[in-house]
Amino acid sequence: MANDAVAGNALRVAPAQPGATDDPVRGVLAAFTKELIKGVDDTLAAFLAAEVDSLTEIDAAMGGFAATARDSVLAGGKRVRPTFAYWGWRGVVGGAEPLPTVLPAFAALELLHTFALVHDDVMDASDTRRGRPTAHRAAAARHVAAGYAGDPARFGEAVAVLVGDLCLVWADRLLSHATVAPARLFEVRRCYDQMRIETVAGQYLDVLGENDPANWSVDRALRVARYKTASYTVQRPLLFGACLAGVAADAPLIAAYTRYGLAVGEAFQLCDDLLGVYGDPATTGKPAGDDLRTGKPTALLMLARQLATPGQRRALERAGRVTGARDVARLAELVADTGAVSRVERMISDRVSEALTALDTASIDETARTALTGLATAATMRRA
Repeated sequence: MANDAVAGNALRVAPAQPGATDDPVRGVLAAFTKELIKGVDDTLAAFLAAEVDSLTEIDAAMGGFAATARDSVLAGGKRVRPTFAYWGWRGVVGGAEPLPTVLPAFAALELLHTFALVHDDVMDASDTRRGRPTAHRAAAARHVAAGYAGDPARFGEAVAVLVGDLCLVWADRLLSHATVAPARLFEVRRCYDQMRIETVAGQYLDVLGENDPANWSVDRALRVARYKTASYTVQRPLLFGACLAGVAADAPLIAAYTRYGLAVGEAFQLCDDLLGVYGDPATTGKPAGDDLRTGKPTALLMLARQLATPGQRRALERAGRVTGARDVARLAELVADTGAVSRVERMISDRVSEALTALDTASIDETARTALTGLATAATMRRA
């Protein structure tokens, strides 16, 4: 298969438009949640400024460390999780409730997300995130520049673990700033805790899969997608928003949000699997082909092995043992040749349809329905 054919598969996931600079997710967010995104960013900036100042009082070096954590939070990102939480809330309350009362809760999800990203980058030994050096790589570079004793890589990983831990504590602290009745905040916290537990479960399964690929399967790869991505990216944020609005756990809306959230969240991860192999690093902010270099048992790679001919399967065994760009490109072509890319694209499409069907059953604010419909498609037709 020619290289341009592989590129064509990637573009089918996120078709580029002439002169386009923003991906579809960002476009939908800009259309529907401009006030929310600004509110979340302003809330985070004010909260983090005070936290950095407080830690600087302990020691000047702590100020620099806290600033690293702050910069990891504020370094771009689409604010996807606060957005789904917002529409989960807005679907219930409509346009009548004031946004500032719940902004700290939505912003807390971005701190939780940063915790997960920073730790994930350490576990995956990733070099870049959002087009910048990952936290552990940046800390290692500072170690070298300062002439510290010891191993720079080890120092960088230790600092990144602490950055992630700090963001997790900050998320708890900011969540408590929401102006919500104590009894309701208690229920919100239960939803939030379940989200965190499922995130850790998904991350562990992700690590296990990389170290036990012989016992992995498409079903287990999808289970990772369900808990590592779907739960804390879409499903739980939606339920978190509904809980902030006071919806009971057994309400019909919870079932509709759960069904929608799992479908969109899994599709989101399947799209990530494709971008991890065929995405443009200049757009994704991450190197292309890392999953093939490490042999990460994503649904895409598991399907490729399942669909491959005996000869193709033998060639696919090289995944996890290649380093050069040319070898990675050949493996990417091979994965596409098996039909796995087309199969994943159909899985994404099926899940979007499932999500929209679930949304049709929900009794929610019509503006929220329109936004969630757009997000279901945009979150899975993207270039980053």
